[in-house]
Amino acid sequence: MSDTSPAPSRTAVVAAAIDLFASQGYDHTSVEQIAQAAGVSRSTFFRQFGGKEDVVFADHEVLLDESRAYLAQPHDDPWAAVCDASMRVFRHFAADPELARRRYAIVRQVPGLRDREIVTVFRYERLFDEYLRESLLGLDPLDAVGFAALVTSVHNHVLRRLLRGGRVPAAVLRRALDDAMRRYGVHPDGDASADDDLVVATFPRRMPAAEVTRRLRAALPR
Repeated sequence: MSDTSPAPSRTAVVAAAIDLFASQGYDHTSVEQIAQAAGVSRSTFFRQFGGKEDVVFADHEVLLDESRAYLAQPHDDPWAAVCDASMRVFRHFAADPELARRRYAIVRQVPGLRDREIVTVFRYERLFDEYLRESLLGLDPLDAVGFAALVTSVHNHVLRRLLRGGRVPAAVLRRALDDAMRRYGVHPDGDASADDDLVVATFPRRMPAAEVTRRLRAALPR
């Protein structure tokens, strides 16, 4: 009789791999051992992952795709959308902080994984940068890359507090991102709207010209 039980999910394979990496070391763990512990064949493992490194960063690959899809949706405020995408990533890891901490400990121990982590962080930053440039026509590239780098840095700082064992609710990151938007002069608290023929608006000097234009267009009656 053939086995009709469902194959273990990618999440189960990742969990099995993290268990092995933690107990016997990353370099001393083979793909065969991971596959056996997860209850999958070697070929199934390679269909799901390219190698051991990809197991460690599997969540990020999914999250990058999800972030790209989220930003592809219509958003009234591109700056806020970038912050919301960052929040979605944080909430994913905060949902299972213990697994996230174990993964973080493994990454810290292996130089090759630390290098991969740096590249992964940059991929988020580049995604946010490109999204802002596409969403705000005329935006100075320095404003786009600056805000993308600020959001990514703030996110990583708060996430590392969680990964190092602290209790960090999502509201901590939300406040930090709100502060980042205020520092950049793009927080929604500064929005102005009017239905009259005469519109008087003030904007922070630091606000990018493309964002001033976007807000004026949104405020003026059509």
